[in-house]
Amino acid sequence: MVAHLVRLKLTLLRNGLRRSVWQVLGMVVGALYGLFLLVGAVVGLFALGFVDLQARSDVLVVGGSLLVLGWWLIPLVAFGVDATLDPRRFLTFGLSRRDLLVGLTLAGLIGVPGVVTALVALATPLSWWREPAAAVAALVGALVGVLACTIGSRATTTALAPFIGRRRVRELVAALAIVPIMFLGPIMSTLADSADRLAGLVTVARVLSWTPVGAPWAVAPAVAAGDWLGALARLAIGVATVLVALRVWSWALDRTLTDPVSTGGDARARGLGWFGRLPATPVGAIAARAATYWLRDPRYAIAVAIVPAIPLVLAFSSPGGALLLIAGPATAFVVGWSISADVAYDGTAFWTHVAAPVRGVTDRWGRVLVAGVLGLVVTVLVTVGTAWYADRFDALPALLGASLGLLLTSLGTASVTSALVVYPVQMPGENPFGTKQGANAASFTSQLAGFTAVGVLGAPAAVLALIAVLQRSAVLGWVALAVGAVLGAVLLVVGVRVGGSVLERRGPELLQRMRAFD
Repeated sequence: MVAHLVRLKLTLLRNGLRRSVWQVLGMVVGALYGLFLLVGAVVGLFALGFVDLQARSDVLVVGGSLLVLGWWLIPLVAFGVDATLDPRRFLTFGLSRRDLLVGLTLAGLIGVPGVVTALVALATPLSWWREPAAAVAALVGALVGVLACTIGSRATTTALAPFIGRRRVRELVAALAIVPIMFLGPIMSTLADSADRLAGLVTVARVLSWTPVGAPWAVAPAVAAGDWLGALARLAIGVATVLVALRVWSWALDRTLTDPVSTGGDARARGLGWFGRLPATPVGAIAARAATYWLRDPRYAIAVAIVPAIPLVLAFSSPGGALLLIAGPATAFVVGWSISADVAYDGTAFWTHVAAPVRGVTDRWGRVLVAGVLGLVVTVLVTVGTAWYADRFDALPALLGASLGLLLTSLGTASVTSALVVYPVQMPGENPFGTKQGANAASFTSQLAGFTAVGVLGAPAAVLALIAVLQRSAVLGWVALAVGAVLGAVLLVVGVRVGGSVLERRGPELLQRMRAFD
């Protein structure tokens, strides 16, 4: 039965690729990216074999700990656990709990993230090519580490689903969890700046080596150092972690099968809301609906939650304040691009737009107005605040030009992207930790293409702003502001019109595709 579950997962993956060229393209791009990471990791692991024992141990323990933490925490706020093999679908088949747990564990490794994780972990013995005993210990530790990643990920998401399934709690957790994830890169970069800070990294590695996330990766270093008792103790911690995670997952799975996750129950009727405040026109009605989404839907709220973290991360990375100046343009892009999947977020409720019928341009303007007003307010606040903090008010016109240009350009590009591509997303009321089949490939491809388009189209204002800031040229700064405002406005109008035309032409097709996702 375990083999049958694995074959079923492979069949679902193959059938998903047959449904759309976008999914095939996304899978290819994702596989190439994964291959790039895999090759880099293998080369790096082999090169570690030439480094002294202490440094090698620290890098492996810290890197392995971050890998396990990533599997445990990221699905809670970002990517989710693949739900193509939802356990509730097997209720009527009388599968034993053991077969279900083992089958879902192995099936969870099928995919680019799982394959890359497993291969990188199994390549850790390359770092110990000069110590055969440590290489064998590294292989054992890697197997335990991979199990800790997959089973721990299932345990955390399944156990916390009922609690974080509540909308308000989910929004709070998403906002809080994004901050440490965003700070991870700057923290690691800062630790690598000096020998004194590297000494702190040694302390962190030693502590992590006795924790559930780092113990499996510390087995080989202990063997290489001749500390066999320490190696056995760390291996015991790793195995105990896997067993506890398996027990938690089994308990949470029992609860899920008997008491499915519900995310409703916290909404309260409060009159007409935005529908009573905005004009009673087609654009006003769509804008009111979009404003309601921005206030109540955590999928939109994530974009707002990220905004305060952007300048904090940049200030931490660059204490001098120079890098902080890009916080305004970054905020503009994040908020503007947040509507790039708005049609997919509508789901089958999009039938109201098709049946009304609502003109495509009307639909696009209604959604753009809300995101544009919100984006304009937060972008100006962040841009002015960062210019004041860095004492660069002379660069304010240039920064506003780049920010305004990116905001308008991303809104226009997102208006086209969301009308061209829809992919499975989690609907309101569903398990927030699930990921629909086929979503990763299509979303990755469309987002990558959109990022590239925004970068190319927003380059004129951004380049002028960069030159103006570096040269401290007031004239170029005002030119950048004018170019950003005018070019961005043109691109926004063009994007709305093109997106509206595409939406009118493909509206029924998009609705049919979203109905097929259910």
